[in-house]
Amino acid sequence: MQVESWDDIRVAMAVARTGTVSGAAATLGVHHATVIRRIDALEASLKARLFQRHTRGYALTDAGRALLSAATAADERFSQMASQIAGAGDRIEGDLIITSLPELTDLVMPRLVSVMARHPGLRLTYLTDVRLFRLDTGEAHVAIRAGAQPTEADYVVREMGLAQHVLYASPGYVERHGPIEDPRRHRFALPGTEGRGAPFMQWLQDRITPENIVLISNEPAAREAVIRAGLAAGPLPPGRTEGMVSVLSMPEWDSPLWLVTHVDLHRTPKVQAALSALRAEA
Repeated sequence: MQVESWDDIRVAMAVARTGTVSGAAATLGVHHATVIRRIDALEASLKARLFQRHTRGYALTDAGRALLSAATAADERFSQMASQIAGAGDRIEGDLIITSLPELTDLVMPRLVSVMARHPGLRLTYLTDVRLFRLDTGEAHVAIRAGAQPTEADYVVREMGLAQHVLYASPGYVERHGPIEDPRRHRFALPGTEGRGAPFMQWLQDRITPENIVLISNEPAAREAVIRAGLAAGPLPPGRTEGMVSVLSMPEWDSPLWLVTHVDLHRTPKVQAALSALRAEA
């Protein structure tokens, strides 16, 4: 037994409520012949007589009353579900996936934390990885990228700010080794594969040898520990430079930062809340 269309049930509900074919037809805005055809088809599908036909109209049978009760409950649940779905689009809640660069965490997270505090229904996933997450497949809602402006189709790209790459060292390191004039005379703590495209990394790779590198790590805190210990010079996240000395930077090392979203999700409240906070941080 299978009902081919929910529309047939809605027609039956209209007949049950008005008591006549003409009344149901007027309520639904269809011809009375359509109402009769739909009722006949529904009864044939269910193999049950839903209405007792008589000169004054249509009266429900026991089977009809059972159908009306179940259909009314289902219709109410559908209405509630539709209201919840419609309202959900206006609420800042649910999963929010943001991908970023490891060295931006100290700047990005305070802003995201403030968004989460204002909207307790948000569940944040914050990811840093070498690969570019695909926004078109839902791997992320917002991506923070550096370098050339992203050009993927259906992506909305907004400028976030400028990433300034600076090499730092401890005062003790500078006292022992001096400023970085010839990189071959210095030791470095550097990022791994995730940082190979950074302008300062490309500049260094032609000027140092493996013997100049004392640490390679994709963890900014690990590099910071070595740099603060006075064992090497290297890049530090913007929020972790207190007490350190800037030993080398170049204008050509600066690169733009981009906030990237997919066009289908760009206007959703939770994405807009995140973008507003992240642009304020920039």
